[in-house]
Amino acid sequence: MAFHHAQHANSLNQNLAEVGDINVSFEFFPPSTPEMEQILWNSIRRLEPLNPKFVSVTYGANSGVRDRTHGVIERIQKETQLVAAPHLTLVDASDEELLALAKSYWNQGIRNIVALRGDLPAGSPKPTRFAADLVRLLKSVADFDISVAAYPEVHPEAANAQSDLINLKRKIDAGANRAITQFFFDVESYLRFRDRCVAAGIDAEIVPGILPVTNFTQLKRFAAMTNVSLPGWLHRQFEGLENDAGTRQLVGANVAIDMVKVLAREGVKDFHFYTLNRAELTYAICHTLGVRPK
Repeated sequence: MAFHHAQHANSLNQNLAEVGDINVSFEFFPPSTPEMEQILWNSIRRLEPLNPKFVSVTYGANSGVRDRTHGVIERIQKETQLVAAPHLTLVDASDEELLALAKSYWNQGIRNIVALRGDLPAGSPKPTRFAADLVRLLKSVADFDISVAAYPEVHPEAANAQSDLINLKRKIDAGANRAITQFFFDVESYLRFRDRCVAAGIDAEIVPGILPVTNFTQLKRFAAMTNVSLPGWLHRQFEGLENDAGTRQLVGANVAIDMVKVLAREGVKDFHFYTLNRAELTYAICHTLGVRPK
């Protein structure tokens, strides 16, 4: 039995060795308290040596959160070697404001942006501007490196999977460099989606968004809001661990490591981690992928 396990481990390691260079990127969110700020910066320092392609910072709809986003981005630019990529949404800003912000970012040396439509406030009329419009606007200012969002399990507001795919193609055709997916746990749904993107003539990288899970209750809330299915096996993995944070960490790391190994064997070279401002699990997963401090 031990020999069988050793063989299995060797085949996994060999598969990963054949994968070659892996690129990673990390997402953080702006902290709302001094304690959260400390956790964020500890995480940034811990993950910085892994030399990610970029780190993105999310962006809330109200101006207070926007200011915090700018603050984090500026500090990353000044105090680290990291490439900072602010999220930018268009639902709460006019084209003039967005143009001014894009010029300001470019002048500050920011070259990477995650371009999103943004969540509509409750009761909003149907949108008339979309992420593809934001991509075009940014490209009209300068040659930004732009990431956009993709939805393997279909955007909650999309009429159907086909119209969602057409919308993604619009964003890529407008000049986006890559698409980062919503988090998912059904690897097959990502692989089917990637195939459909190729068939639709989308030639940009479809980067899987990986969410290392430690809090299953919180995950169920996220998943309900974002139309993400949680397979039965995942529920079973976290059953009975509501008051056992240590085991949840191990289970969460194990789930994500299994996913990234399968994806790496399927030829995925780029991974984007939703860190939730915590470094431990993301660091462990990157280590397993062979991403080591540079």
